[in-house]
Order: sequence, then C-alpha cells, then structure tokens
Amino acid sequence: MVHHLSILKKNFLRHYLTILQTAIRRKWNEPALSDYKGDVFTFADIATRISKLHFVFDRLGVKPGDKVALASKNSARWATSFMAAATYRAVAVPILNDFTPEAISGLVNHSESVVLFTDSATWEAMPKELPNLLAVIDVDTFTSLYSKNGKLVELIAESEATMPAVYPESMKEAVTNYVFGDIDDLAIINYTSGTTSSPKGVMLTARNISANIEFALSRIPIQDGDRTLSMLPMAHMYGMAFEFIYPLCGGGHITFLGKTPTPTILMQALADVKPYILITVPLVLEKIFKGKVMPTLQKPALRVLTAIPGVRNLIYKKVRTQLMTVFGGNLRSIVLGGAALSRPVEEVVKKIGLPYTVGYGMTECAPLIGYSPWESFRLGSCGRATDNVEVRIDSEDAQRKVGEIQVRGDNVMQGYYKNPEATAAAFTEDGWLRTGDLGIIDKKGNIFIKGRSKCMILSANGQNIYPEEIESLLNAMPHVGESLIVDRGHTLVALVALTPDDQKADREEVKAALEFNRVELNKVLPNYSQVAKIEIQEGGFEHTPKQSIKRFMYK
Repeated sequence: MVHHLSILKKNFLRHYLTILQTAIRRKWNEPALSDYKGDVFTFADIATRISKLHFVFDRLGVKPGDKVALASKNSARWATSFMAAATYRAVAVPILNDFTPEAISGLVNHSESVVLFTDSATWEAMPKELPNLLAVIDVDTFTSLYSKNGKLVELIAESEATMPAVYPESMKEAVTNYVFGDIDDLAIINYTSGTTSSPKGVMLTARNISANIEFALSRIPIQDGDRTLSMLPMAHMYGMAFEFIYPLCGGGHITFLGKTPTPTILMQALADVKPYILITVPLVLEKIFKGKVMPTLQKPALRVLTAIPGVRNLIYKKVRTQLMTVFGGNLRSIVLGGAALSRPVEEVVKKIGLPYTVGYGMTECAPLIGYSPWESFRLGSCGRATDNVEVRIDSEDAQRKVGEIQVRGDNVMQGYYKNPEATAAAFTEDGWLRTGDLGIIDKKGNIFIKGRSKCMILSANGQNIYPEEIESLLNAMPHVGESLIVDRGHTLVALVALTPDDQKADREEVKAALEFNRVELNKVLPNYSQVAKIEIQEGGFEHTPKQSIKRFMYK
C-alpha cells in the first residue's frame, strides 16, 4: 500500500476557543457578526449575550457535556448561540432547518439535547415528544418558547436585569474568562442527513475543529477590516468552519445572507460586503462563467483576438479586473469545495488568473483534508494534504493506480454517535478513515479525485443529498419495483423500474400514479432534495452479482 504522508503538528495545536477568546478581547468594540441588511453585533455584543446565555444554562441545570441543538436558518444570533454552547463546554448539535419538523424532533431526541435554539415557526411545526428537553429558546429574540420547569421566562428576565446591555471594555477579561475543557472533548455532533432510522451523527472534538482553524488562520491569514460573506448552511461543517468559526477567530467581520441567494442578490451582497474571501461550491462560479464570461470570450471577434498572445493577455486581464470588481473588489482568494469544478470552466478561470483553489474535505474531518493556496494550486486537483492530517491511497501505486483515499490525524472524527456499526465500517483495521472517494496522489502530494465509491449528490447550494434515503421512501410506494435517483444538471430525477403487474398496465395510468407518488414523496423531503421528475426505466436496471443496481450506468 503506497501512500503520501503530510507532516503532523499534533503537539502544537491551540484550542480554537482560546483563539476566539483572544479575538474577542482584541476586537472588543469592532463589528463581528451581521445579518445582511440587518442587525450588526460587535465582539462586545457577542460576549455579553454569551454571558447571559451561560447564566440561563447554569440555572436550568445544564452541565458541561450536555447537548445543545440549533435548528434555524443562518443568522448572527444562531452564530452567537453556537458560541454560547461551545464556551459553556456543552456539545453543539447543529441541525439543518430544511429537514422536516419530524426529522428535527427525531435528531433532537437522538442527540439527547437538553436545550434547543430554533425559531417559533419551526418549533410550532415540530412533534413535541421531546422528553430530554429542558428549554427551547427563540433564536431570533432570545425569548422562551418552551420551559420544562416553567422558569425559563424568569431566568431570561433575570439575566437581562442583572447584566448590562453591553459590557464595557474594562470588563472584557472578566466577561470572557471561559473555562475550556480538554482539547479531545466532544464538541459537535453533526448529522449528515435527516433520517431518523439510523442517523449518522458525526462526533467531532475540539481537536478536530482546532486543526482546521489553526490551518486556515496560518494559510489564509485575516487582516484588520476583513469581511466575509456567509451563504453556505452552517449546519454543515464546510460553512460552519470556514464561513464562521475561522473568520471569527481571526477577528474578522461575518455577514450572513440567511438563505440561499439568487444570483442577483448574491452579486449585490458581494458588492455591498466586499469580502476578502469567497467560499462557495463550484456551481456558483460555473453559473457566473457560463452565463457571462464564456459566451463573451467565444464571440468570433474575441476568439480571433485571444489567439494572439499579447492581445490575449490584455483581454484576460480586463476580464479579470471586471470580475474582481463584481466580486466586491477586495477578494484575495476564492475557495471552492464539495465537488469538482467543470474542466472547461476551470481552464478559463485559470487563464484569466482568478485567485481560486479547490479544496477537499468531508464532515468526518471537520471538514478539511486537502487544500493548496491558489498560487500553487494544480489544475484538476483538490489541493495537498493539510497540516495535522495524513492521506494515503489504497493501491499498489498511489501515483498511477486509483484507490480509495484514506486519512488519519487531528481532524478525524471520533465516530458516529450511538452508531458503533457505522463507526466500525468507517475505519480500516489499522485506524484510517475510509473517505469513500477514489483517487491518486502525484509526487508533489496533489490529490486528484477520480470518482466516488459513495453516492452522495451535492446540491446547487451545497447541501448533501443521499439518494439511497430518497430511494428507500420511493421504493415503498405503489407501482415502484426499484428506483434510482440521478442528478441531471442539479435537478433530481427518479428512474423507476415498475413492479411486474404494472409493466403490463396502461402506461398513461401508471404515469399518473407515479406523478402522484412524486408529489407525495416531496411532501416529506427537504426543499433541496425534491424530485423534479419520475421516468420509467423500461426493462429494469442492470445489477451487480450482489444484486445492487449498477449506478454508474445511469444518468
């Protein structure tokens, strides 16, 4: 087994909360968190709210190690609530608010959360069989939505009455005198999907998070006045780690869009916020290039001019200047993750000279595995192994023969919460995490992904879609023998093999019945995983010897 090893720095990790503590004290009166076209909160505001929530946690009987769930859209108050739980040494449980109310309740129960931060609409829709919950706090107003012992309203009122609206700078050390647990303590349980049958709650320690934050701060340093635009879901580690925790620990100012933006809103937000970094999924960049840049460059006159070396450079420079202005004018780096950038677009992006790079990661690694700064980024790769992590290829020749990418190091999860079978399956006998991705590593350490042994689909806005979960629901519906969910241009299509009886039935009647199935199916699925169309797979599917559908044959 040939593999590439990065240099480990395990002994030099700082707890990410100590870095945050320093940032809060250093930037006390400066803006930290904003909602786009909404409220702005300074580091002092955050520290004050954390103190008030700690008071409430303590009086409720919340103990270090208890679970605190968060289920709502991205917002500055969501971020503050998360940090209140983290600095109390509670275990944060971020839950995607696009999950169904039933799924949210199921995951709150599965995680044994004692406090839930959510919005009133979500709480109203959730089933209320939640025996572990002591309190539900409205994340938009920090008021009581539910109190098991009836004292939450009183406790919140007492915290407001006994603490100032904002603590003065003279008290910043006392107010932020947090007690940090061991760096190997469990810090986050991050659920990779909304299923409640056998949920995978990724157990991440403070070490896992710290490894990512230390790496980001050292490789993409934050300067005074730097601003970040957060658009990815913070219930996923990609958005949480790199659009929230990392810039906040660096003393930056984060603006939350709150929900997936339209291209028009995104362009306006970039112009308003002027971020120093753009962290997103490839589809966002591809839409910009396919809609505006590439059609312009492919015009006959420009194709002739770009064939002339000197003129070509001038044209690319002008396009780059215009794009950087559209992105706000302050960008130093564009970081893409979650999927590969399409090769035609990547080649144009490279020629123009945009400061982009493609990273590689997964929730189980909190999330980063591979990254290279844009100056040394290798076209077609997804970076090199980050600090504190080792990467190997499960093949005889890691540079030439594709094998599974496997990792170990400071960023790798403890396992799946209350799911020992899934945990055991995720690791090799000698302790390496199986990523489920196939690839090679060149002699310089660049990682190239060649395919997936897993079937996850990345949605247009960065959500993880697990087709097997949708298929299991669809397969239980009338007229469906087998099904396969495929991604066609970021639209989900269900291919259905009919039952033997329905293969002989009137096709129009069957199609109508399947359309009814589709509508009913979408009622229980999050918006990002809605099925747009059902197609009948005439003749059924091709199968492997184990009778699994040969997924690679269908698109």
